[in-house]
Amino acid sequence: MEKISYYRVEEGNAGERLDVFLAKENPELSRSHIQKLITGEQVTVNGDPVRSSYRVKPGDEVVLRVPPPRELEVVPENIPLDIYYEDADVVVVNKPRGMVVHPAEGNYSGTLVNALLFHCRDLSGVNGIMRPGIVHRLDKDTSGLIMVAKNDLAHLELARQLKERRVTRRYIALAHGNFAEDRGTVDAPIGRHPRDRQRMAVVSQGGRHAVTHYRVLERFGPYTLLELRLETGRTHQIRVHMAYLGHPLVGDLKYGPSRPHFDLQGQFLHAATLGFHHPREGEYMEFTAPLPGELQDILARLKEKS
Repeated sequence: MEKISYYRVEEGNAGERLDVFLAKENPELSRSHIQKLITGEQVTVNGDPVRSSYRVKPGDEVVLRVPPPRELEVVPENIPLDIYYEDADVVVVNKPRGMVVHPAEGNYSGTLVNALLFHCRDLSGVNGIMRPGIVHRLDKDTSGLIMVAKNDLAHLELARQLKERRVTRRYIALAHGNFAEDRGTVDAPIGRHPRDRQRMAVVSQGGRHAVTHYRVLERFGPYTLLELRLETGRTHQIRVHMAYLGHPLVGDLKYGPSRPHFDLQGQFLHAATLGFHHPREGEYMEFTAPLPGELQDILARLKEKS
């Protein structure tokens, strides 16, 4: 169903580009998506289509039309999976680095969902055609354990456990710098970056509650190996919170140094431990996956030098 939104420009927004104004009003939409809508004449100002660069004026009446998402068929693909557990309700997979969890714009094949549909055919439909079975996500370059629901009953129960913070999620990460304390907690809200809509950031207003607990496992001079436990699950939470502390993750070009260390493409972050109560039987289950070889090799090199 098409979504239509109406805005009247206030004095405080005078002079802003139209695409910037609409991106602030619609944080769920990327600026590039808004620009495409403007180009496609899905946005009018005072009844007329304009360019993205149009500078809004006080009193302008802006109308934004967002067409319904185009649902595409997700094709099963014969991609090998590292399965840690599976039954009629849930499957636990050790996702490799570089694999996208579910299809989205620019990634319609080669995803975890494509592989799961080939492997087990039936997945829950709670999240629609593009994200069947997906209860929680991992970033493309974050490896590790992820739970997937095979039916709607399992999906709703696992989602409830996540909401009630009863799911155990512990990560291993290598961060820049030497932490002053052996353990700590970051309790800081996360929202869209005010100037870069493709990034998240700790924000003073409009953010969502986010809590990350960390513990130092080993120190390597300019690097620190950490275990992190998520209390909440916001987009890029660990990456944003560590950057906020001044200790971005090694390899994280979005939130850390622009030059990759150890020639690592993508952040050094691994979802090592996942625990939850079985959605039907109720018993607690916990799984642990070792670091992928690429990350183990980096630690071995650091240990040789220390």
